[in-house]
Amino acid sequence: MKKKIKIVLSLIFIIINFGCSTTKEITKQQELIIYPKPPEVTRIQYLTSFSTSSDIVPQQSEFFESIIGKKEDRTIIKPYGISIYKGKIYICDTMLGGLVVVDLNSSTFEYFIPKGLGELKKPINCFIDKPGKLYIADAERQQIVVFDKSGNYLNAFGLAEQIKPTDVFVEDNKIWVTDLMKHKIAIYNQSDFSLITTFPKDDTDSLSRLFSPTNLFISENEVYVSDFGAFNVKVYDKAGNYKRTVGSYGRNLGQFVRQKGIAVDKENNLYVVDAGFENVQIFNNKGQLLMFFGGSYKGPGDMWLPAKVIIDYDNLNYFQKYVHESFDLKYLIFVTNQYGPSKINIYGFVETK
Repeated sequence: MKKKIKIVLSLIFIIINFGCSTTKEITKQQELIIYPKPPEVTRIQYLTSFSTSSDIVPQQSEFFESIIGKKEDRTIIKPYGISIYKGKIYICDTMLGGLVVVDLNSSTFEYFIPKGLGELKKPINCFIDKPGKLYIADAERQQIVVFDKSGNYLNAFGLAEQIKPTDVFVEDNKIWVTDLMKHKIAIYNQSDFSLITTFPKDDTDSLSRLFSPTNLFISENEVYVSDFGAFNVKVYDKAGNYKRTVGSYGRNLGQFVRQKGIAVDKENNLYVVDAGFENVQIFNNKGQLLMFFGGSYKGPGDMWLPAKVIIDYDNLNYFQKYVHESFDLKYLIFVTNQYGPSKINIYGFVETK
């Protein structure tokens, strides 16, 4: 009997210690991919990417698999929106009919596919507020669907106003929504989800009117709207007053052909994804082009029909191992790719030591 117990304990020890191996171990010197190219000063380094659960979840050893079987890989199919909250990355997958949730702290990769009242049809973008509520812009359902921190359905709104939401942002106890149907930004009360107002008010004003508002971002007192139909990004104050326009149609630097997701960093620099150029352009707060990174896919660091960009200052430690020794990592830039082998690209904004 004692002999059997020793054998069982030995097996448990082997499984615990050798059952899993780390993911994406850096076993050889990786190619250094930087932007802009030398001799200009490096600002951005491509760090890594992930597309499946095997990129995140520790891999099982052959011995472990022989005992419990091989776990099937989960895949990001066609990502668009992305949001990060306390070490968790929420990715809207329009083909999955739900979200992929990657937990960097626990190295897990899970699907969030709610049923019942919270069932999703075409989740485009998402946002997590400070308490942890999840807001999902579902273009096909024509609603913003809201879940609590644990993933339980809370509410859905927008159907009464006949909106077609493509992005959502929560700020100042208000929910800001891009309405592709009415070419407006709709603002809802965060407490009872009632419609407060919409803007722009004047549909005849050539400067302020929106043609196809698809993405938005709020920074301090400014609301940035990616106007896909006008090939530019329009900037308003929070009262809906037009302030300025960034970019125009064309194939020169600083212009757009298929601009989509946008983000703003702490220095008020604007990041704009262009699915036509397959890159991200960065502008200062005066609308002047600073640089771009990415490019049509040929290998790591490139993009393939990119859709969304976000800035992250909180999860640097997880990606520090990919940073070249000559750089200091300041913040992270995530870009979703709807096609290709690298669905989520991660870049680092760096400074030379």
